[in-house]
Amino acid sequence: MRVMSEDVQVEPEVGVGVGPWAGPWPEDPRYDPELLAAGDRRNVVDRYRYWRLDAIVADLDSRRHDFHVAIENWQHDLNIGTVVRNANAFMAAGVHIVGRRRWNRRGAMVTDRYQHVRYHESITDLLVWAHGAKLPVVGIDNLPGASPLESVVLPYRCVLLFGQEGPGLSDAARQACDHVYSIAQYGSTRSINAGVASGIAMHAWVRAHAVPPPSS
Repeated sequence: MRVMSEDVQVEPEVGVGVGPWAGPWPEDPRYDPELLAAGDRRNVVDRYRYWRLDAIVADLDSRRHDFHVAIENWQHDLNIGTVVRNANAFMAAGVHIVGRRRWNRRGAMVTDRYQHVRYHESITDLLVWAHGAKLPVVGIDNLPGASPLESVVLPYRCVLLFGQEGPGLSDAARQACDHVYSIAQYGSTRSINAGVASGIAMHAWVRAHAVPPPSS
């Protein structure tokens, strides 16, 4: 296993993926000669085996969904990596990190390489960008007065905004939201973390708006 310093990037174990290409090499320019020679141990679906990173990103860009994901990062939240990984899984158009630029990439499992990540110093900056792009900001938090996510259809074009573990959305974020939706919970805990909440909310968007994914 290879581990990179600081914002940790973890590659899969050697047994994961495929070995060197067997037979004549393909002439398709999307294929990476180094991967063809050494094998592809990345955590990618089969259709992207041996592809260059930029070729994968270009293919994803051709079919990304029309929602963005934003998360506040005032306390170096460890959930951000999971949010980024979920954004990749559900094909978000982009990920927006509000506050500190540094975040722990361990949970992203290198999926940030395939995502467009943008940074905003404040909620105001995010709001300016969202208004310019004509995207409503949808907060996901269990706040008084929030509408149940289970009873609504998320906007087709939107920014899904998540807060920090513990405090949830900041006061500035709450005021910036065009809508706030809560996720139904049935146990004793007060809240679920942003990583889990983001997966639920993105899947709600996918169920309402997305076509079935292509086969791997």
